[in-house]
Amino acid sequence: MAHGSTTAAGLLGDTATRDYSRKLKLFNAFAEPELREAIASLALRPGMNVLDAGCGTGEALGWLAAEVSPGAVVGIDMATAHVNAARSVAPQSSLVLQGDLLAPPLEPESFDLAWSVNVINHLRSPSAGVDALRTLLRPGGRIALGQSSLLPDMYFAWDSRLERLVNEAVRQYYRDRYRLDERDLADVRAIFGLLRKAGLKNVRARTFMIERVSPMRPADESYLVEAIFRDTWSGRLQPYLSQSDRQALMRLCDPAHADFALRRDDFHFLQTFTLAIGEV
Repeated sequence: MAHGSTTAAGLLGDTATRDYSRKLKLFNAFAEPELREAIASLALRPGMNVLDAGCGTGEALGWLAAEVSPGAVVGIDMATAHVNAARSVAPQSSLVLQGDLLAPPLEPESFDLAWSVNVINHLRSPSAGVDALRTLLRPGGRIALGQSSLLPDMYFAWDSRLERLVNEAVRQYYRDRYRLDERDLADVRAIFGLLRKAGLKNVRARTFMIERVSPMRPADESYLVEAIFRDTWSGRLQPYLSQSDRQALMRLCDPAHADFALRRDDFHFLQTFTLAIGEV
């Protein structure tokens, strides 16, 4: 088993010690209906071997296994915390490895599908990631790259100005924190082109809409409040918003405030999930 390096190998500083476990679990619970719909669209068959490249906390391993059983499902992730979490939920028939996606401890041409969600955009060279996945596929195998938020999310349908300012502030925060160019953050939108560039055949794409209105499921509210309002925004955006806009945002994001966004009758959230698929 190859373990990830402790140096920052990823575009966003990912290492073996970095831990997104809570946020990943929240997202998987939130987007489970759409993620499972995306998996179903692949028309997997029993007996196939599937790799979840960047498996995170492992919820998709069970969803994939349900489609291909008695085939094999293998998950790989760089982060120790993610691997431990994935092993705790993976079906007994699945294998979870810790390793570097660019140098996976796996046999070439051993999988029928490589499924990879919200991972390629974390690599300094997304093309190298696609090439690495390609070597693991059997003739006729497929790569399925999933990416959320190719289009801007809609949080505050009643206040497009504040929503625009928040989105711009988030992008500026990431540029400053990771010393990135704006084009580095926009490359995530190019997953379709990555598969074409890699020489894959029959490249196609499908976008699923994650749409939520009030009242929402507890899993939806937990993701938006914890992973977005509190974790992604919170104090991080203070330097990038005026005092009045910052105060307005904090009121909308505070479950204890009368203006809390998720309690509004007109709350309407939209997020895209795009799946780009190509064959070797």
